[in-house]
Amino acid sequence: MQNKSVLISGASVTGLALAYWLRRAGFQPTVVERAPGLRKGGQAIDIRGAALQVVERMGLLDEIRAAKTDIRGMSFVDSRGEELSRSTEATLTGGLIDNDDVEIMRDDLADLLFTTSRSRTEYLFDDVITSIAQEDDTVRVGFRSNSPRRFDLVIGADGLHSGVRHLVFGPESEFVHFLGSYLAIFSVENFLGLDRWQMYHTPGDRLVGVYSARQNTEARAMLMFHSPALDYSHRDLEQQKSILAGRFADVGWETPRLLADMWDAPDFYFDSMSQIRLDRWSKGRVVLVGDAGYCASPRSGQGTSLALVGAYVLVGELAKSHGDHRRAFARYEQVMRGYVRTNQRLAQDRSEGRTVTPADIAHAAGAISLEDYTGHARRRDSGTQAPNHTPHARRSA
Repeated sequence: MQNKSVLISGASVTGLALAYWLRRAGFQPTVVERAPGLRKGGQAIDIRGAALQVVERMGLLDEIRAAKTDIRGMSFVDSRGEELSRSTEATLTGGLIDNDDVEIMRDDLADLLFTTSRSRTEYLFDDVITSIAQEDDTVRVGFRSNSPRRFDLVIGADGLHSGVRHLVFGPESEFVHFLGSYLAIFSVENFLGLDRWQMYHTPGDRLVGVYSARQNTEARAMLMFHSPALDYSHRDLEQQKSILAGRFADVGWETPRLLADMWDAPDFYFDSMSQIRLDRWSKGRVVLVGDAGYCASPRSGQGTSLALVGAYVLVGELAKSHGDHRRAFARYEQVMRGYVRTNQRLAQDRSEGRTVTPADIAHAAGAISLEDYTGHARRRDSGTQAPNHTPHARRSA
């Protein structure tokens, strides 16, 4: 197999996992990311079922388990903070506590994946793809800051609002399916002194939550509300914060403090609970992975697992087919389709008020039989890793 150059758009969990597997399989990955470094913040995410096999084959399972949230339980309170109920068996973010799943903060997982993938991988931070022109044997890519370049393949791993998907497959409106609610996450001080614990207040069709993170040294605030589709810019953070301030202005408990902290939060995230559904995930030399191609929404609890498994299967099929992208892309879709549909159905059931049991989640998490692609890959790097730190923006020569 020739050393094929591959451009990955997006340096979150999906893109970082792709970079690792591509380098290990002998490809030459370049990652372009809009942000000036790895994005901080984010919610507690879950690695379940088949995804645990993937991180084990990456050699990261022990490190990921060591960084898990270790949440002990949750409680619900009224507007005065009086406890209404509690559970030490399950949480809203992670489901059942006593199982093999791993709950970890999104940015902690990203740091681990970056440390593992950065050796001999080119990262272009603080830049974005502006054009994609496919030719018979290459893809010409334009950038906002860097000079145009050619790559053998391009992978869109840039999330729900994927720029690659927009440029190659069409407007987002053709593929997005809104599930009727919105979610916000941002970091706050652990001012409630939570000890590996979650607290929630649920007035009507809204939810306000706080849970501790990183051995109780900080916390995450979570706000969710049901609503018809809203007209707003997913790039305008001030507009998004104003929406939340209005929606939660009359809510008690610790909500006023959380709203005040929200305005200065450095890692504020807000988006709709939506799914992405496409008939095909590839077109020519361009392919989509993770949320860009098949976002299941946070309601599924399976977005991270879909990303990790999708990256592993795609690169595994590329390695198995000796770089024949047509055959590899077709096999990638064939292997992943049923798994994606099953996991998207979890979110659809929840959004429509149907009960999702722990057995349903376990079934969806394991709804794919993973081939061991590691025999097809040939490790090209030395195995050494550079120190873990947040990188600065890098420009190509």
